Amino acid sequence: MRMLSQEERLKYEVAEELGLLPKLQEVGWAGLSTAESGKIGGIVGARMRKSKRQ
Repeated sequence: MRMLSQEERLKYEVAEELGLLPKLQEVGWAGLSTAESGKIGGIVGARMRKSKRQ
């Protein structure tokens, strides 16, 4: 298994927090709805911006 980047790890972490990890594991990223993907992306982006400011 390949190593995940910091951003990829964060995406999985957020998906788990939102309760989407089982669905993600079953159908992959392409199987998520636009709203689900957008929610994950928005949270990841906000966290990355916050960590860069600190």
